[in-house]
Amino acid sequence: MSFIGIDHGTTAIRFALIQENRVLTFELERARAANMSKNEILTYIEDKFEIQRTFIDLVALTYSMGDDFSTIVDVRNLKGRGIKSIEGAGKRIGGGTKVFDAIRYSGIPAVAIPGLHTKSKVDPRMKVFSHLTSPEKLGVAYHIRCLGYKNFVVSDISSNTVTVAVAEGKVIGAIDACIFAPGIYQGPLDLQAIRDVNSGFRTANQAFIEAGALKMTTFKDREELLSAAKKGESLALLALDTVALFAAMEIASMQLFLKDYGTIGDIFLAGYVAEVEYIQKKINEHLGQECLCLGRWNAAIGCAEIARDVFAGKKEIIGVDVNYP
Repeated sequence: MSFIGIDHGTTAIRFALIQENRVLTFELERARAANMSKNEILTYIEDKFEIQRTFIDLVALTYSMGDDFSTIVDVRNLKGRGIKSIEGAGKRIGGGTKVFDAIRYSGIPAVAIPGLHTKSKVDPRMKVFSHLTSPEKLGVAYHIRCLGYKNFVVSDISSNTVTVAVAEGKVIGAIDACIFAPGIYQGPLDLQAIRDVNSGFRTANQAFIEAGALKMTTFKDREELLSAAKKGESLALLALDTVALFAAMEIASMQLFLKDYGTIGDIFLAGYVAEVEYIQKKINEHLGQECLCLGRWNAAIGCAEIARDVFAGKKEIIGVDVNYP
């Protein structure tokens, strides 16, 4: 049996294959995917995983915000690509669209995973926000659930920061990237950003894309920033200190939320920034406890685990209903 999970990330699309007891992963840059044909994408997946598409039992796919549906469904039953609008918070490149359409029209069995939003089964207080998290974070949370944890907070820290709370094995809410803690590239709009938008200096989406900790530095991208941090450069460390502080604050706020459910749960860190030891140490110090660290692949792996368990007949995944087949 072979199951694939696809994580539509900010900078890359990550793929995971679960085949019996082995797990394989690879990533494809969104810009590269945008320049590939649908068949080239499918062939690339086959080559990387050394599997023919006819032997794939089920794919679990994520795409953008996933805010126009609220259950796990056959990808071919979606209206459009499962989003209310292409206008939103994030950088549009086209690679994710190419991958989504390649899978959708391939004939390979596939389900789409929704994001969390006002139509989702979450704590009603969280619905003060229109959108809580994009679909791949459910992959992260489900992977942790598969590791045996029922009560936890997971903060996915990368280009942006998103934190999810799970109580008794069901997701109860999340804090999205444009609400609280900044990541490397993206973050919430502050007063000056609102003024810039109102004056027409930039769009709200441009302001969001440029609101991460990178704006505090002179570095052009995450690679330069992380490289400088390894060398101990003060400006780079300030940016990482900022990301760590606000991520810890967001985690603490979600632990407070979990207290209403009789627990504070374990803490997990995910995403490529969470792989940085300096960040891990700072967050541990802020929270006064050790966090469990996952790599950047857990979202894709969790999506593959969703595909495996949906194929086996599960009708609920961490509180999200399944309408498949």
